[in-house]
Amino acid sequence: MPATATRITVVGSPALPRGFLPTGVAPARRVYLCPIGPFSGGGLAFSACQVLVRREREILQTTASVDDIREWSRAEGTAVGAYVCGVLERLATPLPPFAGLALDRPRIMGIVNVTPDSFSEDGETKDAASAIARGRAMLVAGADIIDVGGESARPGAAPLATAEELARVRPVVRELAETGAVVSIDSRHAEIMKAALEGGARIVNDITALAGDAAALGVVAASRAAVVLMHMQGTPETMQDDPRYENAALDVYDELAARVAVCTAAGIETRRIAVDPGIGFGKTLDDNLEILDRLALFRGLGCAVLLGASRKSFLGSLAGGTPATARLFGSLAAALAAVARGANIVRVHDVAETRQALDVWEAIGGRNGGAAP
Repeated sequence: MPATATRITVVGSPALPRGFLPTGVAPARRVYLCPIGPFSGGGLAFSACQVLVRREREILQTTASVDDIREWSRAEGTAVGAYVCGVLERLATPLPPFAGLALDRPRIMGIVNVTPDSFSEDGETKDAASAIARGRAMLVAGADIIDVGGESARPGAAPLATAEELARVRPVVRELAETGAVVSIDSRHAEIMKAALEGGARIVNDITALAGDAAALGVVAASRAAVVLMHMQGTPETMQDDPRYENAALDVYDELAARVAVCTAAGIETRRIAVDPGIGFGKTLDDNLEILDRLALFRGLGCAVLLGASRKSFLGSLAGGTPATARLFGSLAAALAAVARGANIVRVHDVAETRQALDVWEAIGGRNGGAAP
């Protein structure tokens, strides 16, 4: 990745740039739309967007109404008009259910790490019995999805033998799925994905966006499962060594767009796909904040958006170095900020607290048909 970040130039609204692309240059990776929220419910009701236009070492940013954006894009040529209007349509179209769950309200994915070395320091799920108990408790507390993982992906983590990962997760997935829970398998290995799906999992959650194992894409495509495509720069062993972007939000958007295209070409419909920008996976503090602030951008991919910020180290950095187990308040703030910017699913350790926060957020926002501030 380039070492020098691009400069963002904010131009007065509604000064949309004319002739921003040479004739014949595709608008993808050049023009981006980030609808202005906050939002509520399953659709993005918005009347204006931030428009970001990439040029050489510069990003022009302005704000304009949807009507002005449509008019401007069509004046820029057929290709630009079709691309921009397509993004606007995807942003405004309510999403279909994901893994059988309606996305008319924010959904909670509870984290069950069957590992002895999770970064979150929960220390409660080092064996199958305690993991199953934790998953059941999360369902009672209001979780919509239980995400079961057997391999730590904390910064610096080494790969785990597949046989060990399978031994950790298979009984947990089977027991929780038999209760009727929507179970997700958090793995980057096709063998684990296949076994978990056979055991009743309905979602594959892959930190490599189905790019880390050559067989993974085929496993998901051949199933009816949903999939979470997460962005990660590098690997868990190296991702925090020296992450670099021209612009974190736009670069991550482009890379996820490419993975969505690969998946749809393989027969995985967009209704089965959620995208996760990968907070903390090869990102600096500023990168994480940039991505969170522009999270609504990712709804333009036409997929559900998942955000996992719970207990992550950037929250500790913002709160004076607090340890993972003392980051509840920061985690709740990040979850509320995410749903206010269009996230459909939040992945969390503290389910009961997050459920309460979201219930209050929705109640306040729903009083006049709008969203919470």
